[in-house]
Amino acid sequence: MTDPAPDRLRALEDAGFPLHSLSPEQREVLQDLSTEELTLLLGLKERLDAAEPEVQAHSEIAGGALF
Repeated sequence: MTDPAPDRLRALEDAGFPLHSLSPEQREVLQDLSTEELTLLLGLKERLDAAEPEVQAHSEIAGGALF
């Protein structure tokens, strides 16, 4: 049986989540998401992306993920 965790991280990265800027502990939390949690998070990201203006300034939040 293969471990689905890398697929979860790949799905998040493919959706535009800035995994490279997260700490190992934060990536571990994301890799441990259930299938339902992953589906919810990806759906929320898609809805937020659809609602954002065409041009938007980028900013960083220390210690958190901004997507």
